[in-house]
Amino acid sequence: MKKVSLVNLADGESATVVGFDSGHGASARLEAMGIRVGKKIKKLGGMFMKGPITVEVGQTRVGMGHGMASKVMVEPDQ
Repeated sequence: MKKVSLVNLADGESATVVGFDSGHGASARLEAMGIRVGKKIKKLGGMFMKGPITVEVGQTRVGMGHGMASKVMVEPDQ
């Protein structure tokens, strides 16, 4: 399996969170949003030119900036 950044997923694609490419502060913020290692995540959409990205974790929809989303490392579902 290959590990990619959340921003590299296609709209509508699902993946499993495998880690964070960030410091403790950003990791804690992501975990507070419900984005944790081992959780399934689905990219609902991204805006043009590095705009915000919307994801679904469980029954919750979360929006985050492109920079924050680029720190979420995922393994795409087959």
